Amino acid sequence: MDIFAKIANDENMERVKAAKEMGLYPYFLPLEDSEGTEVTMEGRKIVMIGSNNYLGLTTHPKVREAAIAAIKQYGTSCTGSRFLNGTLKMHLEAEEKLAAFVGKEAALVFSTGMQVNLGAISAVLGRDDVVVLDKDDHASIVDACRLGFGKMVRFIHNDLSSLERQLKSIPATSGILVIVDGVYSMGGDIAPLPEIVKICKQHGARLYVDDAHSLGVLGPQGRGTAAHFGLTDDVDMIMGTFSKSFASIGGFVAGDADIMEWVKHGARSFIFSASITPAQLAAALASLEIMQSEPERIERLWQVTRKMHEGYRSMGFNIGPSETPVIPIVLGDELKTQLAWKMLYEAGIYTNAVFPPAVPPSKSLLRTSYMATHTDAQLDFVLETFYQVGKELDLFGTAMVETEPELASIG
Repeated sequence: MDIFAKIANDENMERVKAAKEMGLYPYFLPLEDSEGTEVTMEGRKIVMIGSNNYLGLTTHPKVREAAIAAIKQYGTSCTGSRFLNGTLKMHLEAEEKLAAFVGKEAALVFSTGMQVNLGAISAVLGRDDVVVLDKDDHASIVDACRLGFGKMVRFIHNDLSSLERQLKSIPATSGILVIVDGVYSMGGDIAPLPEIVKICKQHGARLYVDDAHSLGVLGPQGRGTAAHFGLTDDVDMIMGTFSKSFASIGGFVAGDADIMEWVKHGARSFIFSASITPAQLAAALASLEIMQSEPERIERLWQVTRKMHEGYRSMGFNIGPSETPVIPIVLGDELKTQLAWKMLYEAGIYTNAVFPPAVPPSKSLLRTSYMATHTDAQLDFVLETFYQVGKELDLFGTAMVETEPELASIG
């Protein structure tokens, strides 16, 4: 059988084809220019509410200047892995600062956030170990567990009794690693870390928290979920990305020094990838400095978050369990979600449209997310436009179910 034969009759490809024919395909649209909260697409200025640029630092002068200065000093790339010729003094300085930021002994910088999870998790898992995942954990975590040699089990999203049942079923001879997202990238809800920590301790499990969407958002100076709950010492490994609040690309994992040394010598995505470029790392470090020196940015982010939560809820939209700047607008019907996305886009608003299989059937949604740099005028425009689209498509009432949606973490 031809290995490509399945492509012609694939259900997802049929969806893509139909959406393109109807002019409702919402993906791979090119940005012609970007100034954070406003972008240019197809020659038009559009308000961006589909980015993870939570603190609005991608266009901050200090971040831009730091990236340019790094290129002037080091060039564009190390052209080698950290293991060999790809470690600059700046990498080591960054790891020291990042470890201190999240309250851990040591950190290790990777070239992408996905590579952090792929490398760190698979390096820790042995053949007799069990890794326990929240069902809404990010896709990179699932892939990392498949690469590891341990057994993977999952518990119902944020369901503590489900977590407890899974842990009770694991033999005492197995090592256990529980992995949760700090902030879930599709639902915008926060992991109940105090209760999870308690359960992990009762069962001798170690805890890994993916803080990709938490750093710069939760905790003092944006130090993340563990700091938000005052549980930094109770979380064994903290992962972060640079592609959100850090306004760059790359990522890191932090924990005890001996664990980081193990990961450094066992993570395949670390050993066999070229190191993060000087410009990317310099941008992330500049962003880290701004997080610590400009706390008003995080305060503003939460003002924006409260405004949008209240606005959507007052109109009757279902925003699921969101507690953060990630706000899903759960519309349910796939066609109505496509039409809503298109109408918002034509009106000058960019959102992320999410359909099955990324979410369960009848749970299609628009993923929106907000920045500290959004103006009140932009936010009012977004809310007014959502209201008009809601009226026109009759989204109020039937689609505004109160049940909490099951959301997949893909962002």
